[in-house]
Amino acid sequence: MADFYQILGVSRDADADTLKRAYRKLARQYHPDVNKEPGAEDKFKEIGKAYEALADPEKRARYDQFGEAGLGGAAGMPDMGDMGGFADLFETFFNGFGGQNPQGGRTQRRGPQQGDDLRYDLNVDFKDAIFGQQREIKIPHLETCEVCRGTGAKPGTGPKTCSTCGGSGQVRRATRTPFGNFTQVAECPSCNGAGQIIADPCVSCGGNGVKQVRKKLRINIPAGVDTGTKLRVSGEGNVGLKGGPPGDLYVFIKVKNDSKLKRDGVTIYSEIAVSYLQAILGDTVKITTVDGDVNLKIPSGTQPNTTLSLENKGVPRLGNPVARGNHEVLVKVKLPTRITDGERELLEGLASQYSDKNINSSSGLFSKLFGKES
Repeated sequence: MADFYQILGVSRDADADTLKRAYRKLARQYHPDVNKEPGAEDKFKEIGKAYEALADPEKRARYDQFGEAGLGGAAGMPDMGDMGGFADLFETFFNGFGGQNPQGGRTQRRGPQQGDDLRYDLNVDFKDAIFGQQREIKIPHLETCEVCRGTGAKPGTGPKTCSTCGGSGQVRRATRTPFGNFTQVAECPSCNGAGQIIADPCVSCGGNGVKQVRKKLRINIPAGVDTGTKLRVSGEGNVGLKGGPPGDLYVFIKVKNDSKLKRDGVTIYSEIAVSYLQAILGDTVKITTVDGDVNLKIPSGTQPNTTLSLENKGVPRLGNPVARGNHEVLVKVKLPTRITDGERELLEGLASQYSDKNINSSSGLFSKLFGKES
């Protein structure tokens, strides 16, 4: 999808006046009555769509968070306004009969409204996800305008009752259809259903009562989070309109990969390569864990691809950091591809002491150890 800011040629932090100037300039340039070039009309519509979304602080905040998908209707359905004539026909045949609203129209949301929830995607380092941390983030969200205290009116003034609808927020019009005359109840076009009009809007917020600001928050990331974990920060979404409660902020975690360690739930996995002599005789080697370097004992006679377990060196269980998973270490045995004459003599001397039905000579033992004759 096209970027609305790029369409208008402005930066993402452009204020309302900058948006308006950019829109007017482009609208004059691509207006169909002025510009007869192919595609000018489509460009004009695209400019209008971008400005309509960005000029409204609430719509702009949703667009900044979710892109154009955040401007659709509830539950992913299109707004009734996008349905063209069908919406008018639907309202004519159903809203005109009264329904559950005694006034015969759609119930208007004229009182306090719940603010929108917001989403923030946060990348977390591998070890920070295991042991938890505090992170400071910045989020753009809507807050009540401090100048007008959310009224949308210039200080010292206030909203006035809409003269078009008399404060009801609705207007009626009679519609004649083949089935008879019906009364259609619609949102008042003058006050947009609010029942009030702000004659002298607040300069700071443009009459919206809210402003978009970037706020710093400290997020507590608990030990044991993983990719897909969702953290809820109550009350840090967009402020509610008309004194309504704010929405919530949801932080979605994505954990970065580690070059040496792998994770599956509460278990950590890694690999260690040892020589065939270490596998035969046993040894103590240093390995990397989420707690730092620790010593791992390789028992004598360890077979290739053996898994050794380090208890309580894995990931803390989310919500119970005392309980931790294990660290599983896969042991890889390295076999030499070349040996010196002295090493061969020692190995052949060792091999001469053993014989069974599968190993009848020193060369046979050598073949079994190294996979080929040399």
